[in-house]
Amino acid sequence: MVIIDNLRFPLTLFTALGCGLVAGVFFAFSTFVINALARLQPKEGIIAMQSINITAINPLFMVALFGTAVACIFLAVSSVLKWDQPGAAYLLIGSLLYLIGTVLVTIAFNVPLNDALAIAKPDSTEGANLWARYLTNWTFWNHVRTIAALAAALTLALCDRTMR
Repeated sequence: MVIIDNLRFPLTLFTALGCGLVAGVFFAFSTFVINALARLQPKEGIIAMQSINITAINPLFMVALFGTAVACIFLAVSSVLKWDQPGAAYLLIGSLLYLIGTVLVTIAFNVPLNDALAIAKPDSTEGANLWARYLTNWTFWNHVRTIAALAAALTLALCDRTMR
């Protein structure tokens, strides 16, 4: 744990920045990308979102999303092992906010919705019906993970104030 102790501040900073970066990406989707796609005809919206979902799986975004999650795991374990240190509760809460509210929500809700959309036929009535439900459900869960990632970033930033 000596390595984690020596890296606590840089790891916390990296994690807070990662949470903020991911929150920003999700915020952009919640505030204008999905709204723009919803203005398109269902066929065009489905095709565009299918393309976005494919291109989102790239090394930079995956490192931001899951690299931050790995850092959160280290911070959570460190906080439990060093519970008596200042800021431990903030580290644990911030890490859990991101891991549960962002990563788990993504895996449990957004990804299955994306998978269902991936096999939808854009020209079909079923595709149009799916698209209408997708816009509502996916956006709701995107709001949840946006708020969780932002709350995690803020909580981890507060941790620095308590360690001084």
